[in-house]
Amino acid sequence: MAKALAQIPTVSVKDLPKELFDQLDGYIQTLEDKKGSLIHVLHRAQHLFGYLPKEVMLFVARRLDIPAANVFGVVSFYSFFTTNPVGEHVVSVCMGTACFVRGADKILHEFKAKLGISTGETTPDMLFTLKDVRCVGACGLAPIVLVGDKVYGRVKLDEVDGIINAYVVKNFGKEQ
Repeated sequence: MAKALAQIPTVSVKDLPKELFDQLDGYIQTLEDKKGSLIHVLHRAQHLFGYLPKEVMLFVARRLDIPAANVFGVVSFYSFFTTNPVGEHVVSVCMGTACFVRGADKILHEFKAKLGISTGETTPDMLFTLKDVRCVGACGLAPIVLVGDKVYGRVKLDEVDGIINAYVVKNFGKEQ
């Protein structure tokens, strides 16, 4: 399993777009209960920026008038939030009991080998991020791989290349 989020260094980015901060601030200004809206604000921030670097978390803390430690605590507790940039396609391999028993560890190893990254890492071209997740709640389809919101059930080792290639092909021809 990957390191706990609290153990992974938070990314610091000095030149984030001011327009995104303005959009986030506009959203925050529409809220009646600012302090009670932390999770909603963090969802919006992650949607805007793609992840939650230190500067964004500090901005949220200041605008909501709450301690920065509270913001980081929420970000590090919920697995939905990420403090590091993620690839265009997030590949999540379920490691729940049913998936593990049906070979999810081998599937995960194959994704690591084919993508050349470990869990929690992103390919240099920013196309894929690989994650291992606890359980996606569809045990009858074990082992399960998610790419974004698309569910691949009963995945076999020889299908990993095809899953990856489906997303490489979708990106072929896009401006880099």
